[in-house]
Amino acid sequence: MVLTNNGSERLFKKSSLTVALSSVLLAGFSFQGIAAEEDEIKKIERVQVTGSRIRSAEAMSSAPIQVVDSAAIDASGSLNIQNLLLDNPAFGSPAISRTNSNFNTASAGVATVDLRDLGSERTLVLVNGRRYVSGLPGSSAVDLNTIPSQFIERVEIMTGGASSVYGSDAVAGVVNFVLKDDFEGIEFEGQFGESKEGDDQSRQFSFTSGLTSNDGKGHAMFHLGYSDQGAVYSRDRDRSAVDQIAQIAFEDNKTGQANNIFEAISPFFSSFPPQGRFDAGDTRFTFDQNNNLQDSFSTNGSDGVAANGFNRSGVRTIAIPTERYLFASNGSYELNDKHSFFYEGTYASSTTRSELEPFPFASDDIYANGRVPIEFEVNGELLRNAFVPDDIYNAATDTDGDGSRDIFFAKRLSDIGNRGARAERDTFRIALGFQGEINDNWFYDTYYVYGKTKESQVSGGLVNVQSFRQGLEAVNDRFDLDEDGIINEAICIDETARSFSCAPVNIFGFNSLSQDAIDFVRAPSSLSTSVEQEIVGGNISGDLFELPAGTLGIAAGFEYREEFSRSEFDALQQAGLNAGNAIPATEGSFDVTEYYVEANIPLLDSVTMNAAVRLSDYSTVGNTESWNVGLDWEVTDSLRLRATRARSTRAPNIDELFSPPSQTFPSGLTDPCRGVGSSGNGAVGDACRADTGIASNIATNGEFTLGQSDLQGISGFNRGNPDLTEEVGNSVTVGVVFTPENLVSGLDITLDYFDIDIDDAIVSTPRQFILAQCYGGGDESLCDFITRRTAPSGNNSAGSLEFIDSGVTNSGGLSTEGVDLTLTYATDIGPGAFKTRLAYTYLIDGYSIPLPGEAKDVFAGEIGASEHKANWNFGYKINDFDFNWSMTFTGSADFDDQFLNGFDNIPAGSVGVGSVTYHDIQASYHISDSMELYVGANNLFDKEPPRIISGVSGSDTGTETDAGTYDPIGQTIYIGFRSKF
Repeated sequence: MVLTNNGSERLFKKSSLTVALSSVLLAGFSFQGIAAEEDEIKKIERVQVTGSRIRSAEAMSSAPIQVVDSAAIDASGSLNIQNLLLDNPAFGSPAISRTNSNFNTASAGVATVDLRDLGSERTLVLVNGRRYVSGLPGSSAVDLNTIPSQFIERVEIMTGGASSVYGSDAVAGVVNFVLKDDFEGIEFEGQFGESKEGDDQSRQFSFTSGLTSNDGKGHAMFHLGYSDQGAVYSRDRDRSAVDQIAQIAFEDNKTGQANNIFEAISPFFSSFPPQGRFDAGDTRFTFDQNNNLQDSFSTNGSDGVAANGFNRSGVRTIAIPTERYLFASNGSYELNDKHSFFYEGTYASSTTRSELEPFPFASDDIYANGRVPIEFEVNGELLRNAFVPDDIYNAATDTDGDGSRDIFFAKRLSDIGNRGARAERDTFRIALGFQGEINDNWFYDTYYVYGKTKESQVSGGLVNVQSFRQGLEAVNDRFDLDEDGIINEAICIDETARSFSCAPVNIFGFNSLSQDAIDFVRAPSSLSTSVEQEIVGGNISGDLFELPAGTLGIAAGFEYREEFSRSEFDALQQAGLNAGNAIPATEGSFDVTEYYVEANIPLLDSVTMNAAVRLSDYSTVGNTESWNVGLDWEVTDSLRLRATRARSTRAPNIDELFSPPSQTFPSGLTDPCRGVGSSGNGAVGDACRADTGIASNIATNGEFTLGQSDLQGISGFNRGNPDLTEEVGNSVTVGVVFTPENLVSGLDITLDYFDIDIDDAIVSTPRQFILAQCYGGGDESLCDFITRRTAPSGNNSAGSLEFIDSGVTNSGGLSTEGVDLTLTYATDIGPGAFKTRLAYTYLIDGYSIPLPGEAKDVFAGEIGASEHKANWNFGYKINDFDFNWSMTFTGSADFDDQFLNGFDNIPAGSVGVGSVTYHDIQASYHISDSMELYVGANNLFDKEPPRIISGVSGSDTGTETDAGTYDPIGQTIYIGFRSKF
């Protein structure tokens, strides 16, 4: 029987405690860890399990629960608990992690979890049974960076709806972190690690202490922790060292072939080089490595011409460096024999640094028509740009009809520096309360929780567009002559700009900007966010009366919660005037009052029913209702059956409700019009040719043709929706627990079926779906979300996609269905003790319905949601030596069907990646009772992740794989010590 600490009750009683490990498995629980020594036999009076607030001496659960204990955390060598949890097949790929968020404009390096591939916003994270403040503005997702791994007693994972007990957001399930509270003495821990390539250097130190007051009434624990994880760069991995793109991204929907998904065009450099490229008249100019002007440009090189493009992968980051300082404390004081006071406090400070290539800047970022004048009328005289080379000036013409010569330019702003952000996040949380016994059968707790997360982010590598334009419009000062009559100085034309220290900008060549110009145009971006959570609640539980089969237990309680979130960039960023995404401020709040009642009803000696209902009143969506009913049937001493039916609700979060349009740059999209000619292609062709820009492109090229810049230049805006309603999840779990002690001692097997259907699921409409529906899919209203260029603009072709917007709606639904199998076995082999545990999940089905009435978009079996996932652990302990081996298996997976549907010759499900198995090991040795040394390796055999090339759906930029699902770093080795006194 697993002892869990939900609510604020103290469950480990100091008197009469008794339970053994076999009871844990009989109750349907399973241990993630296999390194722990045999638990001491303990006696209990009443305990709680995750998913219920009723204390019972027979704490059985009708819902499947898995437990990760502190021994498993120690045996993993994980600096962040996210890494260990992702080995569990019940979790999907995280929305945000250290390896897949380098290009996020905010929240880079945050660590979230996602149960059942249903989204982190549908996984409720608790600490000691109470909500924890979000780490993402506008969201309910918790940043696991703020929870100290070494202070965790265990993690209890309950899948399936749990909103009736815990409230909104528990649609997919609950992850409950139970912190240590009975530690005595002092413990030190240190660990150092490094990848095989010499990067991803890590170190952590922690100090934990616990003490009891002289009168024995008070107990307190304190934890101080520090960890630092280094960067991993794209250039330091062969698969991602050079810019590339999948060949299929350059093929149209008629000719695309499946095998070309894995064929890369390499190099596929950016056509925005640091030295600049310049279109003057009919000639394209650039500079060679010696800053000599040349009248030819080849992005990736050609016969006899060196590559002039820029390798973005030489700068990009795979793993974001993350530094953390953690403090945690909890304690209690007995006011008398029946009542006590308790507290929990956490403070976490983290710093992350993302880094990516310098900004690609071009004429159309400054001028609406994309043409930069190189002649200016000043006091009636036509003067030329102060820096333009003669050859470019002579080749230039007046293309916009304003009477002045003009050019187009594209330049990587290496002079300004790499883009990236330094983010400092601080999370503070405190919980205070009282708990106790009303009599021998009734218990209570009341609590107040306050949490706040603040983020301060400064981003570099950006410029003030208006200042850059003022600096570009510069001429030689005709009045600044030396003694030989030679002009000495360039000045900005705008007199007002000169009064603000305008410095002329020279865009021609490598390192062409002066320091004064850099100082004038540079515009670091800042982001300030704040998330606040305040909770007041209380619970009461006890025995109501006796029934023929046993005692009717109930729990009831209330909770009032306020949530506030604000996210605000600087004024230039909000307006999109710093050459970055236009991201307006978002601010919102809501409050909710909730009441619940739960009953544990013994129907027969061997059959118990658990039922709960929760009523909530939100300031945003009004009244909601959640409930669950479960049955637990002990058929025999070795066989138990269980089933749960639950309805859970999730109210929309602040971002989903209040976010104004914010700019993004989506990737992995297939334009359904590519390759369309002057006739044919059915409804798709007709819809494409109806667009003026596409028709012009076809007239010029014979078919709709796109270039490199068109593929890389798609933008769009994401929007919230104040008219959203709550989503409702209906879940069913049915399971069997088999403990054949008489047949095979030490063997325990659990098998559970789960089915979760979410009605009116809150989702952003996928952009590929919008494209497919607009062009021949039958829903022309979605064309309003698409903006194409009506004529050629700079690097971009007529008809190319400029913007694809997406909004949040209550969709047609979201669903997942599957089976979990866990098997544990423990026995003595030779002079030592052997343990093993297998956890396996088979995903039968999983799909979303983008809009009501539309067809299913199946994600089960696709990359990030493989049908087969497993984790298998082995452990052997002999005397003072422990050895642990963990294998994590991710089955083969298909590419996204929406992406493949953009090609006529590639049926959905016909192409994908193979399975991957990672091996992690750790060996430890107890030098003495107070000192332990350990060494370990993750990804022992340096397994490469599947090849998922840029330009294909599922590839994380800069990694050439799905870095949330697979390991993009490779083998890492660590060594550490633990010292206890």
